[in-house]
Amino acid sequence: MARPKTGYSASVQRLIELFGRLPGVGARSAERMVFHILKSQPEEALALAEAIRAVKEQVRHCHICHHLTEADPCAICADPGRDHSVICVVEQPKDLFQLEATGAYDGVYHVLLGRLAPLEGVGPEKLTVPALLERVRQRDADGRPVVREIILATNPTMEGDGTALYLQSQLQGAGITITRLARGLPSGAQIEHANKTILSDALAGRTRL
Repeated sequence: MARPKTGYSASVQRLIELFGRLPGVGARSAERMVFHILKSQPEEALALAEAIRAVKEQVRHCHICHHLTEADPCAICADPGRDHSVICVVEQPKDLFQLEATGAYDGVYHVLLGRLAPLEGVGPEKLTVPALLERVRQRDADGRPVVREIILATNPTMEGDGTALYLQSQLQGAGITITRLARGLPSGAQIEHANKTILSDALAGRTRL
């Protein structure tokens, strides 16, 4: 079937289509972005292209916590001033950013890179669960657990709660404290949309499981 005519050149149409694939960007917004680029100075437009290239080439996942970073390990894992005996488990890097913005937490993190969703074919093996369990099994020179507390900070949704319950079952018997963020976060909410006060209260009021 022939492609409908739009009046745009092939390169412009291609860029509109690519922008339109971005989350939350519709056809009209994609067109506005492309027209903005067309009106921009060449160096400004090429700077955007270079920034995208740099992100794809330089940003990776920290081999310890799986946070996004350009240096491995990431700045949080490499910081000796953080409490490395407390690990806050989150679903995505954006959740980590939100919790860090509160300034209320000085431990380290573990990013699952998703949540359990059996109906979508997402099981523990597709997340960073094995790496988390390996961190929990680490011992110091005296044979004591390096990690003393795991904070389950998955989103308060059905999938997030299911993920937390699964992790709790896997961590039982490890000799560590397992806590969950307090319900300062309303059920069904997303961490990325919560304000600093709500997140600070949730961290301060976390409960033992």
